[in-house]
Amino acid sequence: MPNQLYPILFMLSSTFSLSLTGLFSKFLGQHLETSLFSLLRFIVPTLLIVILLVGQRWTLPNRRETVSIGVRALCIAACQVCFIYSLQRLSLVESVVLFSTGPLFIPLLEKLIFSVALSRIKLVGLIVTFTGVVMLAGDVSGIEFRPELLLGLVAGLFNAGSQLSLYRISQSKLSAWAINFWTFLFASVLIVPLVAISAAQQDALYELGDVSVWVLVVTVLALAMLIINTQVFRSKAYKLAESGSQLAPLIFTNLIFTALWQLMFFDESYNTFQMLGLALIIGANVGCVIIPKWRKSRSMRLARQ
Repeated sequence: MPNQLYPILFMLSSTFSLSLTGLFSKFLGQHLETSLFSLLRFIVPTLLIVILLVGQRWTLPNRRETVSIGVRALCIAACQVCFIYSLQRLSLVESVVLFSTGPLFIPLLEKLIFSVALSRIKLVGLIVTFTGVVMLAGDVSGIEFRPELLLGLVAGLFNAGSQLSLYRISQSKLSAWAINFWTFLFASVLIVPLVAISAAQQDALYELGDVSVWVLVVTVLALAMLIINTQVFRSKAYKLAESGSQLAPLIFTNLIFTALWQLMFFDESYNTFQMLGLALIIGANVGCVIIPKWRKSRSMRLARQ
């Protein structure tokens, strides 16, 4: 197999695992309270990483790395709480599409935090995305904006924050396994108070319904493996890729896989207005990745002539 196919296959494996993560999360979200489910999404992968790396030497993060990991843990914890909340109230495709707006917010955060110039194409993408979210709300004549849509978009914002902090940590001496372990562990600690508050309010932390507890246990374990698989295969893909632009368009195959799961397992329908809103969000995200790469490639070709 040609070497250039390996990063593509690794990235497709990562996005396929990510789409299954959304599918399993949709199922578990119907039976587990948001804070408890968020805690399990982090603590179970943490324990699995410990088991997988038993006997190996562990590297403790220094003070600077600890700060970066703490920032990423805060972003990823908030991201998952918002994503799970929206997933419990929206369709699978709606939630994943809103979550996938993360790349659009990265330039905005870079502008606010690091004073990096915000390109016009990114600004237009943000405006089009917000327009798509409004259309996805359905009947806008009543000016009734569903909070789950806003929280789904906030999940994308925190997703961008976690990606920015991940880039900073990846420049350190910590391995990908160590970064994920410490991030998941810190995120678990941050979410524990939310679980305690829910328990103190006597909210039901889980509801089995007609599902066996063992089905939930197996699904949680499978979800944890998928989360680890997503991170590991994505790291391998980027390590073998000639450039980030080679893999950037493949990130959005997650949306294709997710749409397939919705057709197979859920009875969801959208009106024309909502379909157009989904198309605008996806188009804005894909365009903001593809167009700058196309312009750069075109400029290089013209320069050689």
